[in-house]
Amino acid sequence: MALSNEWVLASGNKGKLREFQDLFSPWGVNWVAQGELGVPDAEEPFHTFVENALTKARYASRLTGRPALADDSGLCVPAIGDAPGVLSARYATLFGQDKSDANNNACLVEKLKSVDDRRAYFVCAMVWVAHADDPTPTIAQKMWWGEVIDSAQGEHGFGYDPHFWLPEHQCTAAQMPKEQKNQFSHRAQATQALLLELQQRLGLTKTGS
Repeated sequence: MALSNEWVLASGNKGKLREFQDLFSPWGVNWVAQGELGVPDAEEPFHTFVENALTKARYASRLTGRPALADDSGLCVPAIGDAPGVLSARYATLFGQDKSDANNNACLVEKLKSVDDRRAYFVCAMVWVAHADDPTPTIAQKMWWGEVIDSAQGEHGFGYDPHFWLPEHQCTAAQMPKEQKNQFSHRAQATQALLLELQQRLGLTKTGS
């Protein structure tokens, strides 16, 4: 069976959809968000980013009959057992608070109040499957190291970006220009690694070449 050139993004994030559309269009790949095909969000029950991303990709592919890509990402702080980890988006709920960026950051800063080692890393795991039962899913996982600081700095980005300090750049992820962040971030690294793997796996060639 020929591989469809319409791939499903297991996310409702319009920014991600545009990003992948731009990245893969030279290879004749078209993306569609799973929500546009009536696919609801999948459960994310696992303790690792890769397992959650794989679950979401298989789920989207099974319900649409198309190749699918999913990602799972978050912030890990080794000194507190790599928390918030896969619970990054809802970390505040562990402390009885509503889920929000502000609450998540406040809870993390409070958790690190008496911790000297503030090293942390963002991680992004991306998984692509040709079909729901693909025995060899294509996986890319990358990390972006920095430190957690107490006071928010910067107005760009989202999530933990204002508290994620990058010593080599002397700024937070929220202070970094978008173009620069798109070169260094965990998601940027994982996206480029996945594209390289898929080029090798599928023999993708640019349209018109």
